[in-house]
Amino acid sequence: MKSRSMRLVQGAAVASTLAASVFTFVGGTAGVANAAAKKYTVDYVVGAASDPFFISMRVGATAEANKLGIKLVWQGNPSVYSSATQIPIVQNLLATAPNALVLAPTDTKALQPLVAQYVSKKIPVFNVDSGDANQSNITAWVTGNNIQGGKAAADALAAAIGYAKHCTSSSKCVVAIGVSSITTSTDAARLQGFAAEVKAKYPNIKALNPIVSNSQPAVATSGFKQDLSANKVAGIFAIDGTDLEGASQAILTAGSAGKNIKVVGYDAYATTIKSMQAGKISAIISQQPALEGKDIIDAVYAKLTGKGKIAHLTTLANVVLTPANCAMLCAKYVYKAA
Repeated sequence: MKSRSMRLVQGAAVASTLAASVFTFVGGTAGVANAAAKKYTVDYVVGAASDPFFISMRVGATAEANKLGIKLVWQGNPSVYSSATQIPIVQNLLATAPNALVLAPTDTKALQPLVAQYVSKKIPVFNVDSGDANQSNITAWVTGNNIQGGKAAADALAAAIGYAKHCTSSSKCVVAIGVSSITTSTDAARLQGFAAEVKAKYPNIKALNPIVSNSQPAVATSGFKQDLSANKVAGIFAIDGTDLEGASQAILTAGSAGKNIKVVGYDAYATTIKSMQAGKISAIISQQPALEGKDIIDAVYAKLTGKGKIAHLTTLANVVLTPANCAMLCAKYVYKAA
C-alpha cells in the first residue's frame, strides 16, 4: 500500500504536468455578436451533473446559449464523478454529430482518445472547469485559478487552526483532505497549490492522504470519519463542495471530539454558506461556475460563426469567503440554482 505522503506527491505531480500548459496562455472572455441566424447544436458534458457547481454552470451556459440561438444538449452522470461514467456519454454523443462539444473531463488523460475522434470529424472540442492534459486538440478552455485557490485555502486553514501558536516541529498539526478525483486537472491543481503553500510557509502541518470521494458526500463523510478516529485532526481541506458537505457531516457525528476542528473548503453552495454563517466552516473558496458556463458558450459561438476572438485559456479568479466578508460577498458568489 502506498504511503499517505507518496500519494499526495503523486496528486501534485499530476497537476504539475498540467500547470505548464494551464499558465502558458493569457486569456480573456471572447466577444460575441447578436444571435446566430443558423441554429447550432452543442453537446455539453460534465461530471456529477447534480453537483450545485455544475447546476450553477448550467444556468450560465443555458442563458447564453438561448441568447445566441444555440441548442444546448446537457449531459452527465447525476452523481458520480469519474471517467468510467463519463466516457460512455461522450462516446454515445459522437454519433449525433453536434456542431461542437464542451467537455469538463473527469480525468486529464482518459478522455483524450474520444476527443481525438471528435477532432478527426471536424467537431471542435472545448474544455470548461477541468481540462485535458493535451490542449492541442482543445479550441478553448475556461477554468478557475485552481493553484491560487489551493494556496488561499492553505493560508485560511493555517490561520483558522492557529498555526503559529499550536503547530510545532515536535507536535505537528494534522490536516485531513477530501477530493473528488486526483486525476482531474482542477482538483489536482488545488492539491498542488495547497501542498506548495504548506511546504513553503507551514512546515509544521502534516497533511494526510487525500480521501477520494468521486463527488459523493457519503463517501467523503465515511473517509473523514476514519481520519478523525485514527488521528488528532486539527483541520480539514475539502477540495470541492461535495467533500465540504462530507466534512461537515463527519464533524457533526464526531460530537465533542469534532468541535474544535476547523474546515476550509471549495464551492459556495447555499448550504455551505449557511454552515459558515453558523460558525461551522472557517472559509470557502468560491469559484464562478455561471460565468465559466457563459464564457465557454461565447467561445463556442465565436468558433462556429467566426464572430469574435477566441482566447485559448480564460482563467477566472477565485474568491475567499469568510464570516467577516460574507455580508458583503456571499450573495454575489453563492451558486445559482435556477
